[in-house]
Amino acid sequence: MREEFASLPISPDCPNLLQYLMASMGALPDEVLRVIFLDSAGHLIADEQLQVGSLRQLALYPRAIFRRAMELDAAGLILVHNHPSGNPNPSESDIAVTQTLSEIGRSLDIDIVDHIVVTATRTMRVSSLNMFQPHRPTESSHVIKDSVGPKAGYPYDRGPAALENARAVRERRKFRSALIGSPELFGEPSWEMLIEVFIQEAEGVKIAVNTLCRSSTATPSTALRIFNKLCEARLLVKVSDPNDGRRHFVQLTLRARKSLYAYFCVEKN
Repeated sequence: MREEFASLPISPDCPNLLQYLMASMGALPDEVLRVIFLDSAGHLIADEQLQVGSLRQLALYPRAIFRRAMELDAAGLILVHNHPSGNPNPSESDIAVTQTLSEIGRSLDIDIVDHIVVTATRTMRVSSLNMFQPHRPTESSHVIKDSVGPKAGYPYDRGPAALENARAVRERRKFRSALIGSPELFGEPSWEMLIEVFIQEAEGVKIAVNTLCRSSTATPSTALRIFNKLCEARLLVKVSDPNDGRRHFVQLTLRARKSLYAYFCVEKN
């Protein structure tokens, strides 16, 4: 049965897929989470069981799902779990978990195509309840866009969009670190520090040198060395606090500010 749909684009309402799911897991005595990993064309990459037990636990363990999706370079996921009770109607917990995973997937450009609840004789898709709208990433969804438009009073007429994009990059990097771990492999403290100063300046907030170093993924001593190198490269500059001679604030140089605005305002069609 699996071979009948394995070579074709898969949709969550595919009769062959639903028959396969009912036959393979509908009568199991315990709840099982299955994930069908799809490529960008909707073809099957892998069909794997990731968890046994109550689906309520799933909200606490999204890392395993998305880590596996990134290992497989999957563009979309179909979540499947069974209801041993024989009632295929998704619970409030099922719907909430689906929405949570969809939000996480949106930040990673991984589509939660649907969530299917299975029994031995029936299936139900969460999306059919109109309580869940799956995210559909477009081909260019990863490209930074100026979706805010120009406003007066901001440098280069794209200040709001640049700030929005910089915040998105910062949050995505934080999420990547939490999801994948291994900051020593994925840390880029100099870039993170430049983004942080850019965001703080755009929000009209002064940031002190020690605060900037603490916000970095590097150790404080390493972050301070990186900060000094950024100053030597004329990307950052220290400014004395007029109210406290022991404290210095950080500012972008004009060249760095222009470069970062240009970077975060870039738009591709």
